[in-house]
Amino acid sequence: MEKSKVYFCREITPENVVMLYEKLGIKLPGKVAVKVHSGEEGNQNYLRPEFMKPMVDHVNGTIVECNTAYGGERNTTEKHLKTLKKHGWNDVFDVDLMDAEGPDAVFPIEGGKHLHENFVGKNLLNYDSMLVLSHFKGHPMGGFGGALKQLSIGCASTEGKAWIHSAGTNKDQYTLWDNLPPQNDFLESMAESASSVVKHFDGNIAFVNVMCNMSVDCDCCAVAEDPCMKDIGILASIDPIAIDQACIDLVNASDDPGKEHFLERVNSRNGIHTIERAAELGFGSREYELIEV
Repeated sequence: MEKSKVYFCREITPENVVMLYEKLGIKLPGKVAVKVHSGEEGNQNYLRPEFMKPMVDHVNGTIVECNTAYGGERNTTEKHLKTLKKHGWNDVFDVDLMDAEGPDAVFPIEGGKHLHENFVGKNLLNYDSMLVLSHFKGHPMGGFGGALKQLSIGCASTEGKAWIHSAGTNKDQYTLWDNLPPQNDFLESMAESASSVVKHFDGNIAFVNVMCNMSVDCDCCAVAEDPCMKDIGILASIDPIAIDQACIDLVNASDDPGKEHFLERVNSRNGIHTIERAAELGFGSREYELIEV
């Protein structure tokens, strides 16, 4: 089996994001959803809309997001729309809050241990292809956040997020946190839900991970630690498993003294298990060729 190709550039600029996407040799057809993280109010590390603009313009894409499932400024449509505006997304783009209104779209999950259905923002059905434009960083629950997290938690509606976090036992964002499942069940549920989004787009999907502002905390944290590592670069692939594995490998190979703190977050949450379960499901590979450009 041929290894997945992951393209890598060390210099982080908006123009290099476009350049790496072009290396993939694909054209995303039709109406293109561009999945980003809009950033929780108070977070200092999320990628700003101005950085995203050349890439989004290049694919003539629409920024898409979904509401969260935890207390904050993005867990209702009203609050999330205000945060999107405050963070400047509406000044630069048309933004589609995909679960602003229900009912959710339901994607079947093949081979799931915990989940057999994935509940995503219904507006996802309006798109022919997707660019997943991720900020690679740590995460308080998943250990790290990259392409797989954007596919799973990122595309899920509020109820869908609760469904993933609870490993298929609860859709209520308010009672969810009182009875969380074993950690590996949650990680496996992320991989399972991600598989359904990849299957839905059936090859019309691409991934860019930007390894900058690498805090141990996610952009979903209103109070996040400052970055603990220097910026590493940009990666692009058509394989979400390979691109996340490559990011982890680049952190492991780094001589940055801050990597121990970053890896403690990843390893203490067994973050690699999301990648392991995703590879078992077969919608990508952990084996890849890193092509530096």
